[in-house]
Amino acid sequence: MEVHNQATSVQHSKKSAVNIIIDGISGIFLPIVNILSAAGIMKGLLAGAAALELISKTEGTYTALNAMADSLFYYLPILLAYTAARKFGANPFTAVVVAGVLLYPSLTTQFADHETIQFFGMGITPVNYPASAIPIILAVGLLVYVERICIKVLPEIIREFFTPLISIVVVSSVTLLVFGPMGTLAGDALAKGYSFVYHLSPVGAGMVLGAIIQPMVIFGLHWSLVPLAINNISLNGSDTLLALMGPASFAQAGAALAVFFKAKDKKFKTLSLSASISALFGVTEPAMFGVNLPLRKPMVIVCCAGAVGGGMAGMFGSSAISFAFAGLPTLPAYLGDGFGGFLIACATGFLIALIATLLIRLETEPGMDARAK
Repeated sequence: MEVHNQATSVQHSKKSAVNIIIDGISGIFLPIVNILSAAGIMKGLLAGAAALELISKTEGTYTALNAMADSLFYYLPILLAYTAARKFGANPFTAVVVAGVLLYPSLTTQFADHETIQFFGMGITPVNYPASAIPIILAVGLLVYVERICIKVLPEIIREFFTPLISIVVVSSVTLLVFGPMGTLAGDALAKGYSFVYHLSPVGAGMVLGAIIQPMVIFGLHWSLVPLAINNISLNGSDTLLALMGPASFAQAGAALAVFFKAKDKKFKTLSLSASISALFGVTEPAMFGVNLPLRKPMVIVCCAGAVGGGMAGMFGSSAISFAFAGLPTLPAYLGDGFGGFLIACATGFLIALIATLLIRLETEPGMDARAK
């Protein structure tokens, strides 16, 4: 009986930890899912117009529209700093300043040139912070404890202005020296793992990547695969990595659309529909963080559907001839060998996620518009 109670206690702790993590991630991203949807649709339309040569990337019109569509993603750490601070209980303005440090032009320029910056005798590893998520979330988590210590230790007369001063210096330093490189190392390890698996079997690589790519997006680790895809296109004229990732995006759209049909709360239905449209345009964060991840089971279905679609894309030898994340407007970027198979793989991922999620019975609960039962 005692052993059973201990096992139950451990299982309950694990479930509680999972709930805390999911609640934290959703709480950080949920406030910005609608604006993510809007930016995602704009990016998809612009990428599709460029792929179809309706607009040239050298035109001023494209430059202006791209700034409108891409600014949110480039400055994503600043938005995440604010929402994470509100979620964790840190000072949101101090958190935004820390995010601004990571995106400061002189730093990002040197990082883009792969220059190591010396900081009090320690080298700051070059990291691509724009559009990243892990470093700033870790930074805000540390900020909470630094602020608490300052409030507890500092005299009241200097507390108000010394707390943000110490917090900015300490948290920014730790982020630049530790959290940023940690995220890069994790991403590089995943990229090398993919390369190894793909050489063993394209179908196997497609299934593995299709299953894990959306969980990678949660932590921003998918950006580590972007340089590999661009390098493949530069050297070989095509890239299989983007094609293997594509069906999972359509799976997010299918699951979110199913939730739209089944949810009873009008606001949640609206959110689910807009998130599904955004995923069809290649931006899955609104569908994932606003709909499928909080509901848990649809997210599992997305991973399974992505695995099936990714395996099919690998089987057909599908590839991208130019860089663009998969979505309806960017399909011309996947013209070439295996294009027909890529369309079938994406449609399969979408339909599997849609049908499987429709089979899940949803119920309305206090504090959650809908939740998988």
